[in-house]
Amino acid sequence: MADKLRLMTVHAHPDDESSKGAATTARYVAEGHDVMVVTCTGGEAGSILNPAMDRPEVVANLPAIRREEMAEAAKILGVRHRWLGFVDSGLPEGDPPPPLPEGCFANVPLETSTRELVAVMREFRPHVVITYDENGGYPHPDHIRCHEVSVAAFDAAGDPDLHPDAGQPWQPLKLYYSHGFSRRRMQLFHDALLERGMDSPYGEWLQKWDASRPDPDTRVTTRVECGEYFEARDDALRAHATQIDPNSRWFAVPLDIQRELWPTEDYELVRSLVDTTLPEDDLFSGVEEKVCA
Repeated sequence: MADKLRLMTVHAHPDDESSKGAATTARYVAEGHDVMVVTCTGGEAGSILNPAMDRPEVVANLPAIRREEMAEAAKILGVRHRWLGFVDSGLPEGDPPPPLPEGCFANVPLETSTRELVAVMREFRPHVVITYDENGGYPHPDHIRCHEVSVAAFDAAGDPDLHPDAGQPWQPLKLYYSHGFSRRRMQLFHDALLERGMDSPYGEWLQKWDASRPDPDTRVTTRVECGEYFEARDDALRAHATQIDPNSRWFAVPLDIQRELWPTEDYELVRSLVDTTLPEDDLFSGVEEKVCA
């Protein structure tokens, strides 16, 4: 492990690692780096989103099945995987929304969940960490908590006075937020599909996009070329069969169009303890020079 650069991605639920940055992780694994996916919850409160999997025996065993799906996705991507061990908070609906369940991830004290992630960071010793932005990518309570825990753990992992029982201190060098669902990207794919006489799944999304909402693409500092690994990304997504309908919009844009128009996955550098020049095309920019100096 000492000879490799190490990347950690922190996600809220099983399947998030495959819908957010999976081609990036597959690329870095293929290049010989060590990649760990940390999943904060078991996805126990998730719904079955693939009609073909909405069967009584699946509903009755959903937590166990989601663990199996996660194992298969990790195998496809070639990543290490670690469960952080917290319980899915669910997505409360209603006006006002009901309180979150007792003991769920979003309700656990931040110090408690941060300590668990610090322990994993100190064990794996990542040079780079990826998580969600302050909005969680979208406002699910577990995604927002994932952001809070990841940022707190990044700042605490190298401090010997914090969580002294969680292993030897280790300071990651760079922290990124992932940004995948930009309006500009959807518009580009929408227009390309229509120009080719194909149906677009993005028309309704674009019409409903709040004009006052900033496009996350304006925050991107780092675009990682990974089009070669889009098949691995899609295979990992399909491994989460309870969550991903293979006939859904996830797979609506042919890969050749994706590679032509948007062959990157995109990130925002928010902490760096190494020198780097923006914009970047590599999450490890500046890291190798620091590690090998």
